[in-house]
Amino acid sequence: MPRRGGRGTRPASPDLGDGAASGAGERSSRGATSVAPPARQKLKAGLLLRELGPGQSPALLRELHIVTRGGELNADALRKLKQINHLLRLLAPGIEGLLQRHEAPVLVDAGAGNAWLGLLVHEALLRPAGRGKVVAIERRADLVERSRQRAQQLGMAAFEAIHASVADLTPAAGEASSLGDVHAVLALHACDRATDEAIVLGVRAGAELIAVVPCCQAEAAACLEGRALDGTLSPLWRHPLHRRELGAHLTNVIRALVLEAHGYRVRVTELVGWEHSLKNELIVAERHQRQNGLALAQLRRLLADLPPLPLWLLGELMPTRDDHGFAGPAPDDALADPVAPVAPV
Repeated sequence: MPRRGGRGTRPASPDLGDGAASGAGERSSRGATSVAPPARQKLKAGLLLRELGPGQSPALLRELHIVTRGGELNADALRKLKQINHLLRLLAPGIEGLLQRHEAPVLVDAGAGNAWLGLLVHEALLRPAGRGKVVAIERRADLVERSRQRAQQLGMAAFEAIHASVADLTPAAGEASSLGDVHAVLALHACDRATDEAIVLGVRAGAELIAVVPCCQAEAAACLEGRALDGTLSPLWRHPLHRRELGAHLTNVIRALVLEAHGYRVRVTELVGWEHSLKNELIVAERHQRQNGLALAQLRRLLADLPPLPLWLLGELMPTRDDHGFAGPAPDDALADPVAPVAPV
C-alpha cells in the first residue's frame, strides 16, 4: 500500500523472491556484474546458521522466500530475519504463559496476508509444545490458499487459514465469538484501521494477549486536516509531515489507553532498530483486570484537549455521546466511572 507523503511503498509480505535474495553480484568499473568470491558465499550461508532461532528450520524460511533455495541471505533478507526473530522473542513470554494456563490455546493472526507471522509462531512456539492452534484470517482467497499449501507441505496440522475479513468474525459487544475461544490476537503491519479491527476482535473475544505492530495510519491525520490553526496546539499539525507523524503517534497512544481501559496491562516498545524498519512500534497488551477507570479518565482528558477525533476504534470500544462524535450507546457504568476501582479478573 502506498505510504502517505511520497515515502514509497511497503511490501505486503517478506516474500523477497529468490532473485532478490541472491545478493552475490558486484558492480565493476565498467558496469558489468562480477561473481562474488566463494568466501563471500560461505559467509552468507554462515549468516543464516547464526541467525536461526530455537526450533527454526530453513525449510519454512525458504517457503516464505526469506532465504533463497540455496540457503543464502542478502542484506534485506537478513534485516527481515532479524525482525522476525526479535518479534518472536518478544511474543514468547506471553504465548508461553498461555500454554501454561490453557491446554490448547488459540492464537489468531489477524489480517494475515501470506500468514508468515502465524506460520512462524506455530513453528517456533506451538509446535515444540505439541499443542495449541494458529488461525490466520485473510480476505484474499489467493493468499489463504497459499498459506494452506505451505502449512500442508510443512506438516503444520494445527494451522488453519480462514478466508474472511476480521470484521466479519468479530462478535458484537457481549456476544460469543464464532471462532470459539480466542486466547491471543496478533497483527503485524496491518494497515490503518486493520490494526484497530484486530484490537476490537481481541477485546470482544476476551483474548488474554493482544500484540500489534501498526503500519500506515491515516485516520487521525485526516481528522486534523483543515482544523483551525488558531489554538495553542494547532502548530503541531500545521504542516502535512507533522500532521501525518502526529496522527500516527496519537493513534497509538489512544490504542494503548483504550486497551488499558479494558483491563489490559500495556507495554509499548521498539520492534527493532530504526535502520531495519520505519514501522517499528510494538504494542503488547495482556489482560489482568476487567476494566481500568483511571485509564479511561486519562483518555477522556487527552481527547478533551484535542480537536474532535471520531476514530473508528473509539466508536467500537469506547462508545459515548459527546462532542467527539463517537457513535453507539452510552458506556456501561463500570467504564463510565473515571474513578471506578480496579476489578481483577
